[in-house]
Amino acid sequence: MTRPPDRGSISMYVVLFTPMVFLLAGLLVDGGLAIHARQRAADMAEQAARAGANQIDDAALRETGKPVLDPGRAQAAACDLLDRYDDKVTDSRCEANEAEVNVTVQLTVEPQLLSIIPGFGSFTMTSEASAEPVTGADDAPQ
Repeated sequence: MTRPPDRGSISMYVVLFTPMVFLLAGLLVDGGLAIHARQRAADMAEQAARAGANQIDDAALRETGKPVLDPGRAQAAACDLLDRYDDKVTDSRCEANEAEVNVTVQLTVEPQLLSIIPGFGSFTMTSEASAEPVTGADDAPQ
C-alpha cells in the first residue's frame, strides 16, 4: 500500500513563518540600532559635559583655591564638541553655571527593517549628563 504524497504542507509553513522570521530579524537589527543610539547619545553627552567642566575660571581659582567654572566658556566648549559629531543629533542643550555643566543630547534613528511595517517610523533616543570641575586637591584626605 502506497501513501499519497504530501502536497503543499511545507508551503503552509513557509507562508506562516516567513513573516515571523522577518519580524524577529527586524526586532534584532532595529533593537540593536536603538541600543547603540542610546549608548551613543550617552557617550556624546558625557564627553561634552566633561569638555565643559574643563573650562575653569583661572582668576577665581587663584583667588579662592576652588575650581569654579566660567559658565560662558563651559557652555561654548560643550556645545562646540557636540557640533563636531557627525551623528544625527536632532536636538541638544548645553547649560552651565559656576558649579556644573549639564548636557542633553537627542539622536534620531531610522529603522532598517521594521520601517516596512506601518507605524514603525524613526525613533528618538535622549540622554543627559552632567559634570563638575574636580582638582586633585579635592581627593586628598583631610
